[in-house]
Amino acid sequence: MDYSGKQLGDFRILRRLGRGAMAQVYLAEQESLGRQVALKILKRDLASDETYVQRFHHEARAAASLTHANIVQIFEVGCIEGVHYIAQEYVQGQNLAQVLARNGPPDVKLAVTIMRQAASALHKSAEHGIIHRDIKPENIMLTTDGLVKVADFGLARITRDEAAPNLTQIGVTMGTPLYMSPEQVEGKLLDPRSDIYSLGVTFFQLLTGQTPFQGETALSVAVKHLNESPQRLESLRSDLPDGLCRIVHQMLEKNPDDRYQSARQLILDLRALQIPGGGVDDGKWTDDLDQWTTHEMQALVGQRAAATQQLDVLMKSATAQQASRPGLLLVAGCIAAALLTGAAIAVSLREPPLLAGADPAALAVAKRESVDRQIFYAEMQGTEAGWIAVEEYFPDEIHDHPEEHSHRARRRIGQHSIEDYPSGAFQHPLRG
Repeated sequence: MDYSGKQLGDFRILRRLGRGAMAQVYLAEQESLGRQVALKILKRDLASDETYVQRFHHEARAAASLTHANIVQIFEVGCIEGVHYIAQEYVQGQNLAQVLARNGPPDVKLAVTIMRQAASALHKSAEHGIIHRDIKPENIMLTTDGLVKVADFGLARITRDEAAPNLTQIGVTMGTPLYMSPEQVEGKLLDPRSDIYSLGVTFFQLLTGQTPFQGETALSVAVKHLNESPQRLESLRSDLPDGLCRIVHQMLEKNPDDRYQSARQLILDLRALQIPGGGVDDGKWTDDLDQWTTHEMQALVGQRAAATQQLDVLMKSATAQQASRPGLLLVAGCIAAALLTGAAIAVSLREPPLLAGADPAALAVAKRESVDRQIFYAEMQGTEAGWIAVEEYFPDEIHDHPEEHSHRARRRIGQHSIEDYPSGAFQHPLRG
């Protein structure tokens, strides 16, 4: 049944966003608060099963206690006229699987930024005794304003033992077995270290574009998680720092005792990484894990304001000149409104051809305080102008470190041909 256009208590259901094994997801307007929410409605066939209903409500209420910048917030769980639902934060953006499919693995700095934020979400959930049990790229959202948010804690399970999954049954998808910990495959008692393993599989895919184990059936993949060692990351991608490879492979240890024992330990190691060309955070991260994301956002508020101002200029200019052009506002929203901490999502949403008619002055690329920041901004903007600006603003740095910076900028420039733009629509603001 499609609930689009219907009223469910305080929620006016707008359209369907997707569906999963347990629920359909809709975009809805919560009228009393004037906000958009993602409304998960339990499927009718499951709503008749009291066991599923109890699980649905119990886990949603537990997850509602997780208030954190890197976790999709649950606002309300209830039942109206026999319809069981969860109202949660509506995240505008794409999940990590979609971003990887479109762009491939990101640069090391962007990858580590995503990893730190995802690990921070697991740190918070572990504090509340909640195990996600289904960490995978589809459940990691990259928002349009630059945050990483882990979703579906509402369908996780509170720490307890349960039967092993039936990996031979007809209809089992590959999604979960690709990311299952060995102890989850065997149906053993799980703790937060199981989520760390699944996050390690996700990080492996983030860095290489592939999962460590593949197979024709769910069972064959599960057996590999139990018995095989993944290929070394450094053999698949030579630009990865040794420390980063070591971190991911420790997350993928078969024995939980050999993994990170907590997400806190994982975060500390991720922070200590020495990234070529300078750390993601320039060494300004706080030691307080609970305030980590907050302080990160505060440190970047200047960059966010600059990006927002640029977006405002572009939207006003483009709207005035192309009022009749469908989809223009969507493009404007996809260009600049992202923090450096989530730069990859802006690249994934870019639609170059629709920039025709925008004032060239609105596309001007501001100079950043360092070549690293300029490169990050270019990643965020996703345009040829952004990458040309790297070389024009920092010629000395590019000249002094050609292997580190120049090839990176020129490779990106090659991905953005002038032919993508209608005649006369694109003019590099620095060259006139």
